[in-house]
Amino acid sequence: MTFATPSLAPTTLSAEGLLLRPLRESDEPAVAEALRDADILRWAAGHATVRAPVHERAAVWLRSRISGWAAGDAYFAVTDGTTGEFHGALGVREINRLPDQAVVGYWVTPRSRGRGVARTALDTAAGWALAAPEDGGLGVHRISLDHVESNVASCRVAVAAGFRPEGVMRDYFKEPSGRRHDAHLHARLAAGRPE
Repeated sequence: MTFATPSLAPTTLSAEGLLLRPLRESDEPAVAEALRDADILRWAAGHATVRAPVHERAAVWLRSRISGWAAGDAYFAVTDGTTGEFHGALGVREINRLPDQAVVGYWVTPRSRGRGVARTALDTAAGWALAAPEDGGLGVHRISLDHVESNVASCRVAVAAGFRPEGVMRDYFKEPSGRRHDAHLHARLAAGRPE
């Protein structure tokens, strides 16, 4: 028995100069530029995107994420709150696939790395997802994330955003080339609940 959220109202969040807003078709040029980065393409784009012709990758990547809100997944563009500059993307997905739980994933553009963008976006989205519905949140109890073991920067971001390390998942991540990697599992629980 699953407890999938049938749909979510598109939501906008802000913190520390960032605006997290629903992804939209007009983000395609910025996403296309980001998908030129080998690390984003390798670790975060997904197999369907990588298999698509280069000129279609951004549209393929965006399509499921734009419609994700209607399917119960929250996908945000991470942007500058003043200029609108596109910094990256973050998704809160699989909401209530397991009761009171969700999974989060994120990436930032190369020029936005090392500026605290990923940490701020992750902390903001997690705070929203873990908040009670009466406070405007999703009311989940636990959010997990994983990253390949060698992605030390993503590990630092997760820990800085309150996601405690929980262990190593052996051969968990399969990159588009077919090579498998161990992944670190992290999780953050709702405030006020024992860990």
